[in-house]
Amino acid sequence: MSDVRKRNFLQLAGLGAVAATALLVGCGKKEEAKPAAAAAPASAPAPKPEPLKIAFAYVGPVGDGGWTFAHDNGRKAVEKEFGDKVVTSFVEKVPEAADAERVFRDMVGQGNKLIFGTTFGYMEPMLKVAADNPNVKFEQATGYKQAANMRTYDSRTYEGAYMAGVIAGAMTKSNTLGVVGSIPIPEVIRNINSFTMGAQSVNPKIKTKVVWVFEWFNPGKETEAAQSLINQGADVLFQNTDSSAVLQTAGKNKKLAFGWDSDMTAYSPEAHLASAIINWAPYYIKATREALEGKWTGGGNTWWGVKEGAIDVVSISDKVPADIKAKVDTIRSGLKDGSFAVWKGPITGQDGKEVLAKDVVADDKFLSGVNFYIKGVEGTIPKGK
Repeated sequence: MSDVRKRNFLQLAGLGAVAATALLVGCGKKEEAKPAAAAAPASAPAPKPEPLKIAFAYVGPVGDGGWTFAHDNGRKAVEKEFGDKVVTSFVEKVPEAADAERVFRDMVGQGNKLIFGTTFGYMEPMLKVAADNPNVKFEQATGYKQAANMRTYDSRTYEGAYMAGVIAGAMTKSNTLGVVGSIPIPEVIRNINSFTMGAQSVNPKIKTKVVWVFEWFNPGKETEAAQSLINQGADVLFQNTDSSAVLQTAGKNKKLAFGWDSDMTAYSPEAHLASAIINWAPYYIKATREALEGKWTGGGNTWWGVKEGAIDVVSISDKVPADIKAKVDTIRSGLKDGSFAVWKGPITGQDGKEVLAKDVVADDKFLSGVNFYIKGVEGTIPKGK
């Protein structure tokens, strides 16, 4: 049978071309080259990790110009640093009360895995929510209680207060300084004392009067307190409250004052001597990076100051003498390299008793428990309200 007839016969029999080719090989024909194997499909790209959701609870409005404004600048720094690796959100004007617990639980429910509570009064509510959500990381500012998934952080605001005091001591004409206090806790009492010590370092005649408003942010009460201090003879005002009301009140009365937490120059340039600021960005970036890299650990407290770039005094007025500016520069440098300590004895309490012996430097335990006025601060510390 000819080759052509064999091929036709096989095809008519319903055999495929492959079988026909195989049979023809036996008839002396070479096998046709097999087609090349198809290339394996390219592997799909690895799915992009979900961004870390981070939430911030603020005690005041983001536009307060002070404390909350500084925290929100830190939040924005996190967004700039990490881009689409993070998604941040915030809730402002969260009361330091039971409502804070509701806000924290809502933040967890929205899928946030790193939550910052930015004021002392959030400590207890956050502890409760942290206990119920062990897979969420919690950070609480200025508190002292921690848990396995909750840690605390703070800034050494007393370093900025001391440098501001140096300026105040040189600029006062009445030798009477005024401080608007918020909540009578060690943090605030420590700042009042540090401000006074800074002033006394250049002017031993200084005395400091304090009016408490028992709130962090209440522009109305802050204004009233500032006016009361001016009426009592204070010509340079300082504050541990969150709004610009104290500085503005000083300006209206042709007195001098400081910005606090953020640069407040713009609120009353004629009254502004300098601003003691907090930069939260370094800590917020550190905490976020640890969470992203799986290196975040709970418990413990971080307390940063001038050395870590968290505290500074900025926008010092041209009214301040050059030698005082130089003194502030020297103190800043000493705080950076550890050669200067604000709380170094001898320091005497309001009652005349020595609270820190000569050349002794207070440790953090001592500083965390300051509940007394130093000599030169008038009045008594209220028990609360």
